[in-house]
Amino acid sequence: MAESVVIIGGGLGGLFTGAILAKEGLDVTVLEKNKIIGGGLQSFRRFGELFDTGMHIIGGMQKGGNIRRICEYLGIWKDVHILDTDPENIDSIFFSEDKRTYHIARGKVGIIESLSKDFPAQKENLKAYIEALYKVADEVDLFYLRPSPEYMQVHSDDFHMSASEFIAKYITDERLQSVVAYLNPLYGGKDGVTPAYIHALISVLYIEGSSRFAGGSILFARTLSDVITGHGGRVLSGDAVRSVHSENRSITGVTTESGKSYSADCYICAIHPCSFFPLLDDESILPKPYRERLSELPNSYSAFTLNIKLKPGTFKYFNYTMYYMSRYDAIWKFGETKRWPSGFLFITPPEINQGEFADKVIVTAPMQWNAVEQWINTTTGNRGPEYSQWKAGCAEKLIARMEEIIPGFRDCIESINTASPLTIRDFYGVKDGSMYGFSKDCHDIVRSQVPVVTKVKNLFLTGQNCNLHGFCGVSLTAVSTCEAILGRNYILNKINNRFDDSRI
Repeated sequence: MAESVVIIGGGLGGLFTGAILAKEGLDVTVLEKNKIIGGGLQSFRRFGELFDTGMHIIGGMQKGGNIRRICEYLGIWKDVHILDTDPENIDSIFFSEDKRTYHIARGKVGIIESLSKDFPAQKENLKAYIEALYKVADEVDLFYLRPSPEYMQVHSDDFHMSASEFIAKYITDERLQSVVAYLNPLYGGKDGVTPAYIHALISVLYIEGSSRFAGGSILFARTLSDVITGHGGRVLSGDAVRSVHSENRSITGVTTESGKSYSADCYICAIHPCSFFPLLDDESILPKPYRERLSELPNSYSAFTLNIKLKPGTFKYFNYTMYYMSRYDAIWKFGETKRWPSGFLFITPPEINQGEFADKVIVTAPMQWNAVEQWINTTTGNRGPEYSQWKAGCAEKLIARMEEIIPGFRDCIESINTASPLTIRDFYGVKDGSMYGFSKDCHDIVRSQVPVVTKVKNLFLTGQNCNLHGFCGVSLTAVSTCEAILGRNYILNKINNRFDDSRI
């Protein structure tokens, strides 16, 4: 068994994978190019406030939840600062088309009863739809931290169809079809393309309850880092990997920008694979068809973010996520440049001891990469006045739509900061500023999945481009990567044998 590992990338995937391997006795070194670790867990300070760059909504943290159980296994649950959303209203969805707002309560019964108030004739259809969601999610053993079988699992027809077709199979009202697809911005859904299982996993995750990081998501990154260093490992930031060396079809070491070299028994790529390939001193170590396939896979869309500092005591904190949708028929068209923004989500991030009033608001609007095409060859801080003007115009569009939901919101604003798909590309190191990694296609599910193992015997992958994306998906993929190194079901058996959910 491997005794040491070098992980390229100190985002959620790299840190979670590193924490598990360190706990299991491996000598772990994590190398992060940015000065601040965390990737999507990064937080930055503007106007005296701490803003999170991503991971604004998290699931799996409820009692018995998959990610909570992993945190218990790592021994960090008591150190995780989270705030559960309001069980009576975990999400609110506003449709500008008819000025209607729909409220979603937690749990199977909660969502059925919530939406039945607005669509009473669809109550039985809603019940059938929710049951079908859970059945599809139950087909994914890893989602429930169940040990995987030796045989190849056969999935249902529902699992393989597109999310939009799956919804229409059970829900006959077209408006309700759009309402139950409101989580689309969390997985980059495409009409007739995104697999139903992606929709089911995300939906079930949040139906069971959503949470937020209190005091900044960077605290969680530091907690994972502490696990690594506490077991003798290292988390090194601000020194990007410049080259990856190989010999006899094995990785032999890496060299950073500062000229430092690191070697280990195995290596884990925790960055976008297309950002990793150019680092190889010999790309042929990975088969050309493999590199071409990954390079040709479409990436999910990106996002434009508006970070707002509020005037003190002017805007009350709300303990749920709000979604703005322009039209019911635009639910699968997020990010379209011509009609941007067709939708977005916004939250008031909580402090550890959150009071009545919010200090800030974060607005995230899906955006296609081509929206920033004219500046793709520029660098941070050197994009020119036209770029600044364009960002200001995007911010104004978002604020104007916020006014539709909350009249007078503009008067609560003290300062704003913006980030575009270029920001995501440059700081996260992801191709096309992709928010959710490679797009999944129900018509070719195998092609759009990237195994954590590679043709190089001591090179593994982790992160959102493998299996699932998001906070939950990346954390679960970390388990898969660790088991590729330690053995099938090694970690899952430890998690399941160590904890009795009835006592958590």
